[in-house]
This record gives sequence, structure tokens and C-alpha cells, in this order.
Amino acid sequence: MLPSTDLFLMGRGQRHSVVRGVVAAHDLLHHGVNCSLSTNNVLNPFTPFGDCSLVRMANLHANVCHVGTRAGLKESLDMVTRRAAKLMRLPGYGVEAGNAADLVVLDCTTPEAGVAELAIPLFGFKRGRRTFTRTPAEIHKPA
Repeated sequence: MLPSTDLFLMGRGQRHSVVRGVVAAHDLLHHGVNCSLSTNNVLNPFTPFGDCSLVRMANLHANVCHVGTRAGLKESLDMVTRRAAKLMRLPGYGVEAGNAADLVVLDCTTPEAGVAELAIPLFGFKRGRRTFTRTPAEIHKPA
């Protein structure tokens, strides 16, 4: 599912009872269907807004589909991580000895807080090598 693209494209010609075009993936999860959330084609005619943030896609989907429980928010993050890896049949996914060590560290205390607060990625690793670092914002005292 591509919530940002779907929201922008679906129901554009309607002026009343506008269809938003976003599938309530959580309903499908409860019926045993594996689902993932993503984005593509950012800053083009089909998805003219965005920054490629999968945490933002999880948050957007949770907002549009009225996902408000802790379990639901955690599942939203799983749809851009664990469930997406399962859908792509990636071998050795997860933080375990012997796996590839591909991971992003978010500035949050729980998975659900990451989605609810649009947690900022602090750093990421690809095959155990740090690929980016983003320093947290620093608040300065007034002069």
C-alpha cells in the first residue's frame, strides 16, 4: 500500500463524500493477511509531497485509518519493517547473531512511540557499517 500516493490520487474528482482510497491494512492483518506500508515516486506527479520516511508512512496510515491503540501503532511500525521483510522473503531479517546488521535507530522509547511521535532516525547501519548519523536537535537557552 502507498498511503501518500493513494491519498493524493484517489477521489480527486469528487466534491461530496470523497473517497480517500487507503486500505485499512490493520483489518487485513486481523484476518491473517501479511501487509506492508511503503512509499515510492516521492516528489513526482503522483506523489508530489514527502521525504521517503517510512515512519511518516506508518503515522499517516494510522491517522487515516483511525489506528489508536498501542498494539495498532506497533503493528504500523511492523508493516514498514518486519512485515515488509517477510513479504519480500528476506532471509536473516532481525537483530540476531549472524544476520546482516541492517538497521535504523529511532529516537523513541517504544515502537508505538516511534509511530505516534514521528521519531527521528538517529543513525543507520548497512551490513554493520554506519551509513548515516543525524544528531538530535539541541535546545539553546535564551541569551
